[in-house]
Amino acid sequence: MTEGVDNPFFARVWTAMSAREPESLRRLRRENLAGLTGRVLEVGAGTGTNFALYPATVTEVVAVEPERRLAALAARAAADAAVPVTLTADTVERFDDGEPFDAVVCSLVLCSVEDPDAVAAQLYSALRPGGELRYLEHVAGTGARARLQRVADATVWPRLAGNCHTHRHTEQTLRAAGFRVQGRREWTMPRWVPLPVAEFAIGRAVKPAGS
Repeated sequence: MTEGVDNPFFARVWTAMSAREPESLRRLRRENLAGLTGRVLEVGAGTGTNFALYPATVTEVVAVEPERRLAALAARAAADAAVPVTLTADTVERFDDGEPFDAVVCSLVLCSVEDPDAVAAQLYSALRPGGELRYLEHVAGTGARARLQRVADATVWPRLAGNCHTHRHTEQTLRAAGFRVQGRREWTMPRWVPLPVAEFAIGRAVKPAGS
């Protein structure tokens, strides 16, 4: 593991939240991972919550988690996972494995990258043709919620929440990178998360087979 990111406040908050995830969110994590096969790149592994949920058809998970406190917890989860997990403390922007992946998994992470367009293009390049990006992300709201998100993003929220930006049109970004978004749906998460990040989306973004 290379030298990563030091964000102690966010690490404490996320560790506490991860330990109290509602079953409804864990079901969505399982749904997001269902049917995956082969070699998988997981971006922003956090405390390693997904590791126990991967199906046996996955042959390897390469997990990126740059925050060093979260990476230490993810390493413990990796040791207990039923599938092989290799952990790196690179940021996704610096990560380059050199081998194509069958799938990419993003869970509550694309809000926090510095350059969403560049990261989406990088993940597109990391996939084999026909591979897919599975995403479970909070997304931009509309109306009054959108205004609240914009205010949050322009003030203290990114500094408190590990560079999280609440009003990002992630699926538009994925389409612009060349992905075909399929099977997506939205819902509002009650309670567990603060108001600006209550809207979530889950779906598949496929890299066309001829690409």
